[in-house]
Amino acid sequence: MNYAELIKGIARYGSSAEDICKQVLGISGKQIKSRVIVAPWWEPSVFSDLGKKIELVTEVCSLKIWNIVTDSYEISYLKTGIGAPVLTDVVLTLGLTNCKKVLFIGSVGSLTEDISIGDIVLPEFSICGDGTSRYLKGSPLKVNDPFGEKVFPDRQLFEELKKLTKNICNDNNVKYHVGQAFSIDSIFAQFAYIDEIKKMGCNVIEMETAAAFRAAKMANIPLVAAFSVSDNTAVNKSLISGRTASDKKYRKEVRRTIFPKIILGLFKDN
Repeated sequence: MNYAELIKGIARYGSSAEDICKQVLGISGKQIKSRVIVAPWWEPSVFSDLGKKIELVTEVCSLKIWNIVTDSYEISYLKTGIGAPVLTDVVLTLGLTNCKKVLFIGSVGSLTEDISIGDIVLPEFSICGDGTSRYLKGSPLKVNDPFGEKVFPDRQLFEELKKLTKNICNDNNVKYHVGQAFSIDSIFAQFAYIDEIKKMGCNVIEMETAAAFRAAKMANIPLVAAFSVSDNTAVNKSLISGRTASDKKYRKEVRRTIFPKIILGLFKDN
């Protein structure tokens, strides 16, 4: 399956590229800036010093879009909602807009003792454990399943992000890690499979990047991801229980102060 085939499928049933932009994004594709942030859950208000002006552009169901103005450029900030299905539709739709570069930001769970709550993780690949990705793999659906496949971010942009993040974290005494992610569909069911997932070579777990990396490549958009560690199953501090107030406070402070530096640094040169 390729991007042109997906667009052809939409056109076959009477819709245009602009129709799909307005349906998924709630606005014209021309309103999206070349620099784009995609976040499943975070809103711009969780950050300090992200821009001199932040304006809500549209709100449709779980999707909210802001326009962020800095001294030298603008950013479209898209909050998509949690999970691969909604985020994948957004990334695919960005291929029909002015978007030229995407930074995915969000939360990730640690599967090892050395990656702590509040640390920053940059996934160098994500192993597909989601259902959405099969619709990007191609026909026939019943046998062409991408489960277990490694999917990668844009290589050049990843190296830029890694160098930038290393420098920022070193300057601010914050730990960062290169991650090997597993993308899963269920928080409830994941715990029964943690050992199996770790044997695949994964040290973090989340819900969207395998599909996001695949969709971005199809749409010819450079996309990378930067995560804040929200929980650590390896030390019994999972999303369900065990995290302390100090864990949560440190994580929020790192997110508030360090992520804006990463975002603005990566988008400085488009």
